[in-house]
Amino acid sequence: MCPAQTPLEQARFIFNTSRLIRDRISRIVSARQAHGGRLARFGEISVSQLHALFFIRERGHMTIKDLAETLSVSAPSASSMVDRLVDKGLVMREPDPQDRRRVFVRISPEATRDMEVLEETVLQAFVDLVEELGPETSRDWCRILERVHSVLNDETKRLERLP
Repeated sequence: MCPAQTPLEQARFIFNTSRLIRDRISRIVSARQAHGGRLARFGEISVSQLHALFFIRERGHMTIKDLAETLSVSAPSASSMVDRLVDKGLVMREPDPQDRRRVFVRISPEATRDMEVLEETVLQAFVDLVEELGPETSRDWCRILERVHSVLNDETKRLERLP
C-alpha cells in the first residue's frame, strides 16, 4: 500500500519509485557493459540517448525534428545527441531519397543485433522484478499501468489538437 496520503505525497512516492526502477535497470545494463561483449558499445550512454535509440529502433528511422518532438527536447539537443550516437557507431544519418534536404536517423547495421541484446537485458530486468513481486501484484501493476497509459494517451491527443 502506498504510504503517502495527499496527492503531492502520492506523486512524490510514484516519482521516486519510478526513479528506483530506472536506476535498477541502469545498474543491470552497466554491469553487462562492464563485462564487455555486445553491450560494451553502450558504455556511458545517457538515459536520454537510450530512449532515443529505442524510439529510432521502434520506428525504423526518423528525422531529427521527429526525434526532438518525441523526446521533448530542442532540435539542436536532439542533433547533438545523434552526433554522440553516431560517434559510438550506434546510429547513422542518411539522406531521404525523396528529399535530399531531409536527413533520416536509423540504427546502424552493426548496432541492430546489439539493440536486441540490450532490449533482452532490460526486459530480463523487468522479468526479474515481476517475479519478485509475484503474480497478483504484477497483474495489479499491469492494470494500473493500463490506466496510466490511457490517461497519458488522452492527454497527448488533447495537446495535439491545441493550436
